Amino acid sequence: MADLFEENTKGIEPLAERMRPRDFGDFYGQEEIVGKGKPLREAVEKDELRSVILWGPPGTGKTTLAHIIAEKTKGFFQPFSAATSGVPELRKLIEEAQKRLKFDKRKTILFVDEIHRFNKAQQDTFLPYVEKGTIILIGATTENPSFELNSPLLSRSMVLVLKPLTDEALEKIINRALSDATRGLGEHRAKLDEDAKAAIIGFADGDARVALNALEFIILSASRIVFSNSPLRQGYEGQARELENKPKDRDNAGGIKITKKMAEEALQKKAIRYDKKGEEHYNVISAFIKSMRDSDADGALYWLARMIEGGEDPRFIARRMIIFASEDIGNALPTALVVAVAVAGAVEHVGMPEAGINLAHGATYLASAPKSNASYKGLLAALADAKEHGALPVPLHLRNAVTNLMKELGYHQGYKYAHDFKDAKVAQEHLPEKLRGKKYYKPPVQTSNAPLLKKKGAKKS
Repeated sequence: MADLFEENTKGIEPLAERMRPRDFGDFYGQEEIVGKGKPLREAVEKDELRSVILWGPPGTGKTTLAHIIAEKTKGFFQPFSAATSGVPELRKLIEEAQKRLKFDKRKTILFVDEIHRFNKAQQDTFLPYVEKGTIILIGATTENPSFELNSPLLSRSMVLVLKPLTDEALEKIINRALSDATRGLGEHRAKLDEDAKAAIIGFADGDARVALNALEFIILSASRIVFSNSPLRQGYEGQARELENKPKDRDNAGGIKITKKMAEEALQKKAIRYDKKGEEHYNVISAFIKSMRDSDADGALYWLARMIEGGEDPRFIARRMIIFASEDIGNALPTALVVAVAVAGAVEHVGMPEAGINLAHGATYLASAPKSNASYKGLLAALADAKEHGALPVPLHLRNAVTNLMKELGYHQGYKYAHDFKDAKVAQEHLPEKLRGKKYYKPPVQTSNAPLLKKKGAKKS
């Protein structure tokens, strides 16, 4: 029998919140982390947990896992958002945690959502209290912790990687919601055909929250049930009414039968599968870069469109275009870098969706430009020598003689000032003695400033 709270909130809370797992056994899709015998589960069950950083895409269970840990350890669960609160609020919560530990002998599990929103100086606030055991910190982030969190905090925490949920895990989550009459949608006796279920799973793209919210909307629409206070309904009223006016399929047992067509109509469109944090993110940006490198403007536009439609951060695309302009075009067309930087500025000033036009402008320009990776290859070769040979001494004639002792030691002697020579061209050695004669930069014939570089090819004395 449902408790009073569940009865009162069932029509208000979204399905994803109602179906939040309360035990490791119901926590699907992250068995590598919470399976029996795994370090995290053992630490929780023995009440020996130390601070944890949960890293993963949205909807993979970071918040849910924090709730389960708090329940299993009997700790006081204190949520905190780094996106909406600051250090003063944090200090107040820590003071309360100190009192709770002193007077009630109860640990505080401080769950910090979006912990990467705190800069590294703000993150230092946690350190003394984590070290003393005043709080057990559970930080959730969608960003790479090695870049976004400071080293002292990482060294004191267990970092766990939550992966996008597999199709099998999402199917289990959907089936559980359909059969649970207390917290889920069991009272509707809805049945999804396999294609409808696959459509929801594809739309969710590894995100349990998206899958459950989509499922709830489809079932409510098909059942002619409208919870006006449900956040899920906002923005979909017209669409819901249209679906509700259509004839409904029911099986012999009186339950609602959901078809693929009904699911896709409710979701408005088939989702483009694009995980902004996973492998597909890298696959698509790779295809975009390679299309521009191969001077295929059409391919570049298509992959650009895929990223835009998939919700990729336009600033990420612009940054990659800036890198491409120097790595793959370089001095073959120096203005390519100017255009790429201008596109990045336009993205910042204009914003989406109109900034997509700026991105298309830049992508087609870069794809159509002559190509040269001579600067990039030259850098790699120079880096290899710098690494292999270490800190070779700077030739004496290239050193500034700022003291009399330096002059006596031969600093700056024999240096030729370029502007004292015709066309400011001078033949003198600029590499360490061990590397004399090495050629790092080898521009192709089509490089726009190749004639200039050819003139500089005078023999060195």
